[in-house]
Parts: sequence; C-alpha cells; structure tokens
Amino acid sequence: MPHPLLGLGETDRVKLKLYVTGMTPTARNLVDRLRAILEEAIEDHYDLEVLDVLEHPESAYDDMILATPTLIRSLPPPVRKLVGDLSDQERVLAGLEIFGTGNRAEKDG
Repeated sequence: MPHPLLGLGETDRVKLKLYVTGMTPTARNLVDRLRAILEEAIEDHYDLEVLDVLEHPESAYDDMILATPTLIRSLPPPVRKLVGDLSDQERVLAGLEIFGTGNRAEKDG
C-alpha cells in the first residue's frame, strides 16, 4: 500500500540508519521498539541499518554523529535526524516527518 503523506509508491522505501553505542540490552530494546513503531506506521516500506559507533567510527564521523542514539532518515529527502529518546511514537514519526505532524489521524484520512 502506498503512503501518500511520504510520497511513497508501492516499491519506494524509507532509508534509515540508527547509531547506538554498543549492542547492549537497552540498544536491542530500542531497535525492537523502533521497528514496532515503523511497522505500525509504514509497514514494510523501510530499511533500517543499525550501526554501533564503536565498531563503525568512520560512518559515525561521516554522518556527523555527536551523540547516541541517533536516527537518520536519508530517503526520501530531505535528510532528518533524531537524537536521544526514540521511545515515543508521536515524537519519532513527527521527527522523521512520516505524517507531517506525527498525528495518526492524518494517515487515516
């Protein structure tokens, strides 16, 4: 199903990178929570790459990561970054501009 508020067609994908410091239980919980938020909002229309800054410092440098966790949406443009607490669904969706204001009612119509 396309997601017109993101300008997505049937085959379009949202490209995301999540930077964490170590794959700790907290980081794994964050990844699980983020996947649940994305699945509910845009189903399988996303690619999420999880990068540990300790293992991939060059990527963190290239993406100008100053703190973790940091979530980057690189597609569709423009690039969006969220830093810090990613547990609040409305904050995540609004920050990624998935539904404009992050309001669920906008998606539903």
